[in-house]
Amino acid sequence: MNNSNLITLRVWGDFACFTRPEMKVERVSYPVMTPSAARGILEAVFWEPQMYYLIDSIRVVKRGQWISIRRNEVTRVISLDSAKTWMHSPEKTSPIQAGGGAEDGTQRNMLALQGVEYLITAEVRLTPLSQPPRDNLAKYLREIEGRARAGKCFHRPGLGMREFAADFDWEPDADAALARRASELDQPIPQANEPLGLMLYDLFDHRARAAGFRWLTPDEEARQVADFDQTLTDLKKGEQTKARKEFASQRLRSTAPAIKPAPLFFNATLKNARLDCHPDRVLAQGGN
Repeated sequence: MNNSNLITLRVWGDFACFTRPEMKVERVSYPVMTPSAARGILEAVFWEPQMYYLIDSIRVVKRGQWISIRRNEVTRVISLDSAKTWMHSPEKTSPIQAGGGAEDGTQRNMLALQGVEYLITAEVRLTPLSQPPRDNLAKYLREIEGRARAGKCFHRPGLGMREFAADFDWEPDADAALARRASELDQPIPQANEPLGLMLYDLFDHRARAAGFRWLTPDEEARQVADFDQTLTDLKKGEQTKARKEFASQRLRSTAPAIKPAPLFFNATLKNARLDCHPDRVLAQGGN
C-alpha cells in the first residue's frame, strides 16, 4: 500500500441501512458501513475504467441510533418477457403496484440506522487500461479531490440504499478530521472497540476489478469481426456456419469479461472507532 495514494471522504446522512445478506426480506442493517457500501459511494463521486478503489479503513464518527421503519414493498418483480411486451403493447401488461391495498403490495419491517457519519479512507490504483503519461495517479487524485470539494458526483451516493442519500466532503487527513468532528460535536474522540463478527466485504472480487472494464468502441468491434471473417476463408460451408455460431456466443464486447457476483466476507473488528478494510490485510486474516 502506498500512503501517497490514499484519499479520505467524510460522508453522513439522516438514515442508513447496510443490509445483512441473511436478512434481506425483513432488512436488518450491519451496525456500521460495509466496505462494499463505501466503494459504492466513492464510485458515485468519481470512477473511470483506468482506475479503481481499495477501501483502506472506515472511521465511525457517529454510529447513529437503531430505528424501525415499515415500508410498502411488492411481493414479485416484473419479468423480462413482460418488460419486452410492455415496450410494444403496453395495454397487454399489468403493472406491479404497491401500497393502498394493492394486490402485489405488502408491508415489511426494516431495522436501520438514524444519524450516521463516517470517514472513508481508500487507496486509488491504476488498471491495465491506463495509458501513461496521460493517465496517472496524480491526475485522478486531483480529480477526486476537486469533485468532492465541489459536491459533484456522477449520481447521488446512498448509505446502503438509494433512498438514503449521503452527503459528502473532502478531508485531507482522516485522524485530524475525526478529532475535529469530535470537537464540533462536543464529544470525546470516538474510541469504540467491538468485534462485529462476519461482515460482507464485497460482491465483486477486488482482484477481478483490478483488470478494469470498458466497452469496445464501434471501430474495435468492427476490427474484431473483420479478423474473424479472415479465419473463415479456408473452412467449408458447414464449418463456417458452426464457427459463426460460436463467434456470436463468444464475441467480446468489452475489454474484460463481466464479473459474476460472489459474496466475500471477512471478520470485522472495530478498534478505536476504526474498521480496517484493506484486502491485503483483512482478507489474508480470516476472509473467505
